Amino acid sequence: MAHFDYTREDTGNLVLLEHVNLTIPDQRLATAFYVSGLGLTRDPYLMTGVNNMWINIGRSQIHLPHGKAQRLRGRVGLIVGKRESLLARLRAVKPVLDNTLFGWIEHDDFVEVTCPWGNRYDCLEAGASTAGEPWSGIDLGMAYVKLDVPTGCADSIAAFYHHMLDASVAVRERDGSRQAVIAVGTHQQLIYAETPDAAREYDGHHIQIYVANFSAPYARLAEHGLAYSEEAHQYRFDRLIDPVSGADCFRLEHEVRSLRHPLYARPLVNRNPDQTNRNYRPDEETRGGAF
Repeated sequence: MAHFDYTREDTGNLVLLEHVNLTIPDQRLATAFYVSGLGLTRDPYLMTGVNNMWINIGRSQIHLPHGKAQRLRGRVGLIVGKRESLLARLRAVKPVLDNTLFGWIEHDDFVEVTCPWGNRYDCLEAGASTAGEPWSGIDLGMAYVKLDVPTGCADSIAAFYHHMLDASVAVRERDGSRQAVIAVGTHQQLIYAETPDAAREYDGHHIQIYVANFSAPYARLAEHGLAYSEEAHQYRFDRLIDPVSGADCFRLEHEVRSLRHPLYARPLVNRNPDQTNRNYRPDEETRGGAF
């Protein structure tokens, strides 16, 4: 009789990292960067006006409401397709994004791309470059959000997610940094990396997650005075604390949704950015990214 380690199948309570929300002051520049440069897709059904835009990437999104530019205190890992195609698109949009913070740096296993307002994206190529990572095998999607946190916070943050949200967590040493790694579903991670210069003031950006067990985490968060903005199917919190001492570790607003939220698992349109009017091939206009 075969024996299996079924603990390897456990995923924890966090199901999906659905979106990162960053306000931006200019939709034209955002379109040039996210759609033309990164090769992503503006959602054609929701937030189609001039005050907000939702950018689809696999099953996840980047929400870009109009406002003063916000900057994530870290970076977002995106799987965007072929490296050479990405670089060609970045070179093509460079003239449009001159006089902004836009730019890119090529690394061995990813391309670090900076948006016009300073947000950083690790653009990963599906395949060999992701071997051994949870997102291996995904062609398009949001792999991780990596936050810079003060030295000494990783263990407390890991304990917070495990205790408050029933998340699967680990603490590791990587790239000279102690990191709390929070599993989200089967292919995504939240990573909190200790760094000595993690002192940038919080400007209100947020992330959104779906959780399977919705009520128990709420009860624990509410008991500590952390939950707010309660609505049907969702609530929020923005303080990460040590669950034993109660000391504040980091601020990041989390929009927490149940699996009964009407937007959960909504099919997202994802175009194939390599298709043009000059090389058009029928039935190759879209691409996947499901996980």
